[in-house]
Amino acid sequence: MLADVLRWRSEGQEMVRLTVIRAKGSTPREEGAFMLLTCTEQSGTIGGGRLEWDCMAEGRALLASGGEAVERHIPLGPAINQCCGGAVTIRMERVDDPAALEAELRADREKLPQLLLFGAGHVGRALARSLALLPLRLVWVDAREDEFGTVPPGVEAVVTEQWEALVQGAPAGSGVLVLTQSHALDALITGAALERGDLSYVGMIGSRTKRRRFESAFRQIDIPQERIDRLVCPIGDFGVRDKRPEVIATFVTAEVAARMLCETDSALETR
Repeated sequence: MLADVLRWRSEGQEMVRLTVIRAKGSTPREEGAFMLLTCTEQSGTIGGGRLEWDCMAEGRALLASGGEAVERHIPLGPAINQCCGGAVTIRMERVDDPAALEAELRADREKLPQLLLFGAGHVGRALARSLALLPLRLVWVDAREDEFGTVPPGVEAVVTEQWEALVQGAPAGSGVLVLTQSHALDALITGAALERGDLSYVGMIGSRTKRRRFESAFRQIDIPQERIDRLVCPIGDFGVRDKRPEVIATFVTAEVAARMLCETDSALETR
């Protein structure tokens, strides 16, 4: 969404914001969820279906008329051919301060869990494209600048050999995903990540044979077994034996989402 807002601002496009300000019962999105509209484009979602279609039409009418903000209470039932059973209240308002919106989106992004992706080879590039769709701060790292190709919007590409500072500086609860061109470098980065003991996900590309060899090396440098056991290797192991980069990336992205985002949500719910 931030990338869309930056582009729309540079193009001088006006925007409308649609926000779920109340949600009761079964609803497709939670309170606080929002989407942005220009006269021809959209970013984000308030839940899809007839709910979103009607709100988008009214939002664009508000954009065209320059009208004041409005709120609509919408039961999600037969009247709009939806059967969720709950009800939402949607606030529709023009974005009069795009700079403030941009600052809000940047602040929200800083609150997202961070994932360090090491490696810009074939699988790394496929993963960067796939992981960029998740609500994560994705930092993509490789010393070979030419390997990145097109960096997806919202992804921070870092060209460096100084991986140690990135691993040590990652906030607690971050993730580390390792798939470099060197098994020796894989071992160094993965070992450093496991030594921390406070990361939500440590994954490394490779076979079970590679894992066994690395586990032995990690024990020799006194990494506790319980930390070694948390290593995910092979990554994306859903029993599908397809080694095409895009297929691997699909399963690894699902794995990262389950381990980093769902666990984060569960932790927040218990606070």
